[in-house]
Amino acid sequence: MDVLARVLTEVFAPAVLAAVLPLIIALHAADSPVQGLGWGLLASLFCAIIPYAMILRGVRRGRLSDRHIGERAQRTGPLLFGLGSVLAGLALLLATHAPREVVALIVASFAGGAVATAINHFWKSSIHAGVAAASSVVLVLVYGPALLATGVVVAAVGWSRVRLRDHTVAQVIVGAAIGAAIAGVVFGLLR
Repeated sequence: MDVLARVLTEVFAPAVLAAVLPLIIALHAADSPVQGLGWGLLASLFCAIIPYAMILRGVRRGRLSDRHIGERAQRTGPLLFGLGSVLAGLALLLATHAPREVVALIVASFAGGAVATAINHFWKSSIHAGVAAASSVVLVLVYGPALLATGVVVAAVGWSRVRLRDHTVAQVIVGAAIGAAIAGVVFGLLR
């Protein structure tokens, strides 16, 4: 079971979802696949690739315990760096007149990251569960109720985080609830 939990944790890691979701939304929202791919890649670069590269650098240099930043005390710096990267990406998306849904997704990502950073000062909520839940909500809002089935992925990610003893059940539930609520409100209102 630990192998399955590790696979779920890696396949549906926040960086993976933050890289893939903008592509899915941009391809849906753009007038052409080429434009969608461009905006999706731009959003993925600033929301996932740059922040994750910084985390990997921190791990290689011994400043971070692991690529999931399991130590709560180590999370603030990378989370703040990630927020700055998301803001830079948002500015570029606005400057290039990206579709409204793409901009809404990135604003929701920033809002979720800001809340996760604030909570991290006093408690370790599950960012894995938060990003998985937020992704699920966005997909349902864009593609309809058939994608409520993605809730199974959210539950599986939550289970994996608890199984691997990286989070408590409460940390997973709070992370998922916050991610879903922020995505539902921010993305829902701005799209």
